[in-house]
Amino acid sequence: MRYLLEGLDCPACAGKIERELKKVKGLENVTINFASKTMEAPGHLFEQAAAIISEVEPGVKLRKDDDSGNSPLEEQEAEKRKLRLILVAGVLFLIGLIFNEELHRTPYSWAEYSVLITAYLLVGWPVITAAVNKIIRRQFFDENFLMTIATGGAIAIHQLPEAVGVMLFYAVGEYLQNRAVNRSRRSIKALLNIRPEYANLKEDGGSRRVRPEEVEVGQILIVKPGEKVPLDGEVVFGSSFVDTSALTGESVPRRVSRGKKVLGGMINGPGLLLVKATKPYRDSSVARILDLVEKAAERKAPTEQFITVFSNYYTPAVVGMAALIALIPPLVIAGAGFEQWLYRALVLLVISCPCALVVSIPLGYFGGIGGASRNGILEKGANYLEALTQIDTVAFDKTGTLTKGVFRVTEIAPQNGFTKEEVLDAAAGAEIYSNHPIAQSIRAAANNSRIMENEVTDYREIPAHGVSATVKGRKVLAGNDRLMHRENIVHRDCEIGAGIYVAIDGVYAGYIIISDEVREDAREAVAGLKRLGVRRTVMLTGDEKTEAERVGRELGITEFYAGLLPEDKVAKIEELGAGLKNRRRQRLVFVGDGINDAPVIARADIGVAMGGLGSDAAIEAADLVLMEDSPSKLVTAMEIAQRTKKIVRQNILLALGVKGLFIIGGGMGLAGIWEAVFADVGVTVLAVLNAGRTLRRATFRRRERNKRRKVL
Repeated sequence: MRYLLEGLDCPACAGKIERELKKVKGLENVTINFASKTMEAPGHLFEQAAAIISEVEPGVKLRKDDDSGNSPLEEQEAEKRKLRLILVAGVLFLIGLIFNEELHRTPYSWAEYSVLITAYLLVGWPVITAAVNKIIRRQFFDENFLMTIATGGAIAIHQLPEAVGVMLFYAVGEYLQNRAVNRSRRSIKALLNIRPEYANLKEDGGSRRVRPEEVEVGQILIVKPGEKVPLDGEVVFGSSFVDTSALTGESVPRRVSRGKKVLGGMINGPGLLLVKATKPYRDSSVARILDLVEKAAERKAPTEQFITVFSNYYTPAVVGMAALIALIPPLVIAGAGFEQWLYRALVLLVISCPCALVVSIPLGYFGGIGGASRNGILEKGANYLEALTQIDTVAFDKTGTLTKGVFRVTEIAPQNGFTKEEVLDAAAGAEIYSNHPIAQSIRAAANNSRIMENEVTDYREIPAHGVSATVKGRKVLAGNDRLMHRENIVHRDCEIGAGIYVAIDGVYAGYIIISDEVREDAREAVAGLKRLGVRRTVMLTGDEKTEAERVGRELGITEFYAGLLPEDKVAKIEELGAGLKNRRRQRLVFVGDGINDAPVIARADIGVAMGGLGSDAAIEAADLVLMEDSPSKLVTAMEIAQRTKKIVRQNILLALGVKGLFIIGGGMGLAGIWEAVFADVGVTVLAVLNAGRTLRRATFRRRERNKRRKVL
């Protein structure tokens, strides 16, 4: 079951909770998604997991993922209360700062302490209580503990204005940081705002509004103009145009009418539709898309994993350095004052928290995943998002991927005294039971044929070769060149297109030329991949060499392998992968239709299923699912991945660079606690805001789609 973690605002805390939960039998594989504040765990372990979380992080509560959580209004009220405390503390701080001399001259400095300590406690009490709880649990490297020690030390050396100012600045920074994080989360959720809120269930004499989860398979739903289709189904009455952009990123509306399928999350246009539910909500396309996107952040990219490990060593190392700076110089340097070096140590303590890294990087990747999904691209993990920036070779399946898989007969070439009608009728009869697109095109061309199903006997499919059947008492073979060689039929090769060879009663009767239409954006996809640095584009197909050469020449693909059986494609992918010089930095991608090419998709470094809209097999087999039949979406996925990685790198350099400078400056006495707080909280806010830029591409594309929609 999926659970929410209320009050989880610290990524380091999420890591601690996850480590403790993994120690429990049954929770070894639990993963906490900081970006969405969620985790999955068996329902019978809920109480145990909640108790552990309460022990590790008292401020975090575990609850079921339903609608009973805090509303946005409640969250806004909590933010306002925190802001009011900050403002009151700020006023007291200014009074204490302006009249510090006068307040200090009172007996025992009681006025100074009453004003400044009050301001300190108003903004620092949550930090102090959290620090005490951490000390009780022997967790000494928490940011609350470090801030309490640093400001407490400043008070001990009678630097009250500085202690209050630091805690106030820290509170302001935390407030801005939380607002920035929540804003990023809300932006991501807005991009994925495709979940239907209700369904109009048709009943005798009217309709009743229910939750989509309550709808059963077979029930009839009323979808009014402008409403979201609540779950997958089939239109039983009416016609309309539906907007599929939320699922596919495609801006052109799609026409639907009786007998057509619609998917949950589509937005109905001007017409009224009656839809019969064909799947429960939990199995609908919209539910699966949302589930995949939310789970994607649980599969961490290598950069995220490195930062997690780095932070575990970085904070203790800086704390140890601070302790050495506080203790050793006063003992070994003549004239060194303990108070001076303690102050420098406090500066290092403030700097030591790696929040800028562990907050912004997961948000950056989650934003990239959300932006990709809004463009009709489903990525099953941040690890694949990062891998998309390391692509060396892309191998495409041909039929249904680079071409539409829409075949038509363009030429019939009879041989050995047979007529065109005899060749076409024999082939249509032999292919009468086949669902292959080529078979359908032959039957469509022979629509005047009088051959009936009862006139076809001994039908047999020969995998990767063709079919054999008896048509009107004559044995017919229809298939590729391999079939002719297998049956020892003397024939001549086709010169153009995809050829279906036909033999009647053991005699070569001729061939039928069938052409497949290339997708409109296939050439754009190949050119875009090369522009983004892909060194090698390859086409794999089971078709004959002449057809593969024709398609490759049209698309600009010079390397192709034709006549491949399914197992040959797997072997070829393994061969291409073995040829990469550096498998860690060079990735092999295979793009197929997600159903027929499942073994090859599974074997590639990144398996891409194209045209996965509503296809369970595509979603299960692939690492990356392109929801529309558009190979150019792979280029879009790479552009989003490269932009995301660039922003993540900027945040790493920003955080480590600034903190490194302030660590050196603090150790040399060139930076005070004020600067240290900026190095911690200020940089975190900047990094979080920068991480939010991963969403801009999706927003820009949505605006462009809206403009085109208005034109239409």
